[in-house]
Amino acid sequence: CALGALLMLVSCGGIGSGNSMGDSFRGGANREQTPEEEARAAQAAAREDQGLFDLFGAGVDENTTLEVNRYIWNAALDVLNFMPLESADPFSGIQVYGWGTPPGGRVSYRATVVVRDPALDARSLSLSLVTRSGPASAATVRATEDAVLTRARQLRIQDRNL
Repeated sequence: CALGALLMLVSCGGIGSGNSMGDSFRGGANREQTPEEEARAAQAAAREDQGLFDLFGAGVDENTTLEVNRYIWNAALDVLNFMPLESADPFSGIQVYGWGTPPGGRVSYRATVVVRDPALDARSLSLSLVTRSGPASAATVRATEDAVLTRARQLRIQDRNL
């Protein structure tokens, strides 16, 4: 009987949901989320939508598997190597970088890269650059995206020559 009640609470979101009072004591509502925390929150929200059978692996949908382009993934690592990599998740395609200054530059940047698709084209890449004084200019973001895509194409050509 207790197990049935526990399963019912879990499936309804009564236990382990983000709406508990403990969140207000940790200050979660009063501070700005980092990109990594936003990604975790999105994943948690997706898990909250699961039903009881999803908890035990029934109803797994193979169409929800996310594939990323390995050339864009590796090119982003190459182009943004002047920034420390804070976290990377190849399954979701997210790379989060810390503050870094490009060689010969004077401005520090922080970046978040999202590789959304297995295709090697511009729509597969989403890049966000921030300076200490606010968002980076659109021209800087566009130039960085172009550098990543150019490096990705170079990596693909190198693979074909082997």
